Parts: sequence; C-alpha cells; structure tokens
Amino acid sequence: MPITEERMEAILANAELVVRELAHASGQDFDYGAASVAWVEGFIERQRSEFPDNAVGLVGVLGCYLGEAIITAVPGADWSEDENGALVVLFANGDSAYPFNKVEKQIVEGLQNGESILSFYNVCVGYVAAGKLSEVDQEGAP
Repeated sequence: MPITEERMEAILANAELVVRELAHASGQDFDYGAASVAWVEGFIERQRSEFPDNAVGLVGVLGCYLGEAIITAVPGADWSEDENGALVVLFANGDSAYPFNKVEKQIVEGLQNGESILSFYNVCVGYVAAGKLSEVDQEGAP
C-alpha cells in the first residue's frame, strides 16, 4: 500500500539525519552503501549497553536509514505499508523487507545472537530483490 507524502518526507528526513550525524561521528564519508551500513552495525554494537530498554526513537531513525540504504541499492524498490500499516521496503518482485524489525532485533539481541543489519542488507540486495531467496530455500543456504 502506498504511503503518504508526509510520511515519506519524515522517512527521508530521518535517513538524512543518520547520514549527517554519523558522518560527523565516524569522521568518514557516509552514505547509503554497504560500508556505511557496516559502520552503523558497529555503532549499534558499541552502543547497545547504553540504549534504554525502549529505544523506539532510535529504531525508527536507524530503520529509516537501513530501508533507504536498501532502496538505494535496489532499482525498483520503494517504501510501502503492509496490511497492518507497518512500513516495509517493497521490491519489484513483490517481496518485502522489514528494516525496523531488523534494527530492533540487533539492538536487543546483538551480533553475538546472529542479528546483523549488514547481513540483512546483503540478503535483501543480493537475494530477496533478485528473486533468489526461493532458490536458496530449495537448495539450502548459499
């Protein structure tokens, strides 16, 4: 389901906030590419113990960034809402990804428990968007 122009403006503003602020914090060029997603993953891990139990605001801002990173890497991908009104990245093949859920999982569970936004990004870009996920399901993990 398409999202409103107002909601889209908020998503883009949040994603740009991450790029601007983390470029300053990291001291490096920062964008929507895999290297920057990797830096955000490390940022989450370095800060996990400092996050409040309910880090909804941070999940929202970083989720916008992660979604925009995926959309930037995948032609035809865009923001949408699922049947429950949750924001998703919708791919041209009809598959979707939930970047906010993944950010929250990494914040709560961490890399040591297998929650990685970089891995999520790579799977979305390399498998889900390309329609290869069903091939992996049939053949086993790559």
